[in-house]
Amino acid sequence: MGSVLAATSPNPPASGTGSSQGGPGLTVPPGFTMPSVSSLGTGTQAGTEAEPSVPNPGTFEECHRKCKEVFPLQMEGVRLVVNKGLSNHFQVSHTVTLSTMAESGYRFAATYVGSKQIGPAESFPVIVGDMDNTGSLNAQLIHQLTTHIRSKVALQTQQHKFVNWQCDAEYRGEDFTAAVTIGNPDVLVGSGILVAHYLQSLTPALALGGELVYHRRPGEEGTVTSFVGRYTGSNYVATLTVGGAGAHASYYHKANDQLQVGVEFEASTRMQETSMTFGYQVDLPKANLQFK
Repeated sequence: MGSVLAATSPNPPASGTGSSQGGPGLTVPPGFTMPSVSSLGTGTQAGTEAEPSVPNPGTFEECHRKCKEVFPLQMEGVRLVVNKGLSNHFQVSHTVTLSTMAESGYRFAATYVGSKQIGPAESFPVIVGDMDNTGSLNAQLIHQLTTHIRSKVALQTQQHKFVNWQCDAEYRGEDFTAAVTIGNPDVLVGSGILVAHYLQSLTPALALGGELVYHRRPGEEGTVTSFVGRYTGSNYVATLTVGGAGAHASYYHKANDQLQVGVEFEASTRMQETSMTFGYQVDLPKANLQFK
């Protein structure tokens, strides 16, 4: 299916987060759920230090993001979004969804950005939250604790019932990123999820990394590992993730300033299924239109 978007929506305040549509390589076992949260954006350190020859690779969760950003939002019906910036630090949005295939609804979202500026387009802390018409809430707090360390806390409720929470700690070196995530820990029951990520830049174009997921609940525990490789060219990005849960490959190509394309392949060993997706994005700046 295709979609068309206006390219001149109101500008949100500067944020420390990236797009929320990224496809993390995190593998969650059956019976566990994790809140949908935005991954931490790539930071630009302030100061006069010389840029290292091998750059920071970003986070493990961002590896396939460039390709996924080309794909349109999957939905059936009509979606209306109204954004309103109340100040340089605060923004609200209203979203109304009308559909005959799924339940129609309304969501209210608010974003607060603090005054601690890390880079030209990054300030902290960042508080993001949205609530739908049933009272379900998604919220997250992101803060830059030091020059290299960021933390994130996310929680999710469903119809006034607390269902999920997770806490992240991320360390960014000059040429690597290491992160640890703890999800839904319950000491009394003895359950929870622990995720560790590491991504290392070997050259300015090549980055390699891995992920370890440990899950435990009464009567069951296990570990899943995966490895990722990403190669970044002048106008393309190729990424491959392989592990016990399957394989995920993506290719992004920017043909020119107006056209971007992406191809994604996914294979699941648990579901015994494979899928391939092709997407494109066409920008018409003079008409203020974007097609996906």
